[in-house]
Amino acid sequence: MLVDVAPIVLVLFSFQTLILRQKIPNLKKVIIGFILVWIGLTLFIIGLEKALFPIGKIMADQLTAVSFIGESGGWEKYYWVYIFAFSIGFSTTIAEPSLLAVAIKANQVSGGSIKIWPLRIVVAIGVAVGISLGSFRIVTGIPIHYFIITGYVVVLIQTYFTPKDIIALAYDSGGVTTSTVTVPLVAALGLGLASTIEGRNPMIDGFGLIAFASLFPIMSVLAYAQITNFLNRRRNNAL
Repeated sequence: MLVDVAPIVLVLFSFQTLILRQKIPNLKKVIIGFILVWIGLTLFIIGLEKALFPIGKIMADQLTAVSFIGESGGWEKYYWVYIFAFSIGFSTTIAEPSLLAVAIKANQVSGGSIKIWPLRIVVAIGVAVGISLGSFRIVTGIPIHYFIITGYVVVLIQTYFTPKDIIALAYDSGGVTTSTVTVPLVAALGLGLASTIEGRNPMIDGFGLIAFASLFPIMSVLAYAQITNFLNRRRNNAL
């Protein structure tokens, strides 16, 4: 992890001293901060290996076990998998620090018109729906490009009809959802499902849930903006 952090430190210090030709302000605090980042990332990686990835694999094993879902039925018998995927997608997104940071900045820049909690909830719903649909794709074995292409077509159509001041935020919301909290659990869930469901290849079917977690929040934020805009116009017309 020290090797991974070193290039960031090198670039920042090089630009500050060689390009900007200025001393680094609060150098002692900056050095302490980088040390804390290094320690934090190291502990985070250890935590992933010791806890989150094993938990995701265990949950996938248990939810797809014959003793739990039974032997008869098709994709519909995995409904607890979809419910778990929805729940884990929503909860991890709400806990995502990068989404909180974006929501706070959006609230500040918009003068309070964009509320922090509604934005976080809308994004979390988008992630939850996306991961549930991605789990359905793993269960059924449908090729991922059908979902992704269709999804981006929907996003392009939504973009055309959505107020311009929310479009960039919607696209950024799709990016910040795939960060430190969401990615490990979602990846573990996808690989666990692909490893336990008969006929699935972990390399082909196990990955892709993160793409759903990035795509569907864009849809949900754009839809939220469209609905809000429609309701505001309707209210103004009524007045």
